[in-house]
Amino acid sequence: MLAAEIDITPANLSILKTGKAKGIRFETLSKICEVLDCQPGDILEYVSDNEANE
Repeated sequence: MLAAEIDITPANLSILKTGKAKGIRFETLSKICEVLDCQPGDILEYVSDNEANE
């Protein structure tokens, strides 16, 4: 399970997956990218403040 591999709780992984997280630690992002063999840009999306508030 991804949560165990990156050493976070399944609940926190769910928050990340649903886009409800206000931020992410670089260490967590690094672990996710290492496990998934990807780059941050492959899993992150920029959303402006205006779009986020709509």
